[in-house]
Amino acid sequence: MTELAKKKRPEFRNIHALQDLPSYRLPPAGIVSILHRISGVIMFLLLPFILWMFDASLSSEFSFAKFKAVFNEGCGFVPGWFIKLIALAIIWAYLHHLIAGLRHLFMDMNHAAVTKEFGHSSALTVLALSIGLTVVLGAKLFGLY
Repeated sequence: MTELAKKKRPEFRNIHALQDLPSYRLPPAGIVSILHRISGVIMFLLLPFILWMFDASLSSEFSFAKFKAVFNEGCGFVPGWFIKLIALAIIWAYLHHLIAGLRHLFMDMNHAAVTKEFGHSSALTVLALSIGLTVVLGAKLFGLY
């Protein structure tokens, strides 16, 4: 009998979510995959807001001035910084979804890239690029430069 067959693998029948899941570390590729789905849901749910922003910014000079006023001063009981925060969430969702989607397409086209090492390094690259670009565009959105 081989040594592998002799080793008894742990058997998990009843996984307690509050005790077992916090100790589980998801690899970066898993995190990117889950965030890819979350970013798609965010973009879908905020599609009416995206369409309003697009329409308000292109309709006329008056609607663009109103659009800028909503971002600077707010709208009704919603402050302007909160609307900017929603726009920042859309920016992150778009950037992450785009970069992670390109990663998935590259891995689909190049089967030699489907390795544990490439998955780990490309997932970290996706996270770094999407967060870095979001910080840069968020600084612009909030008027830091």
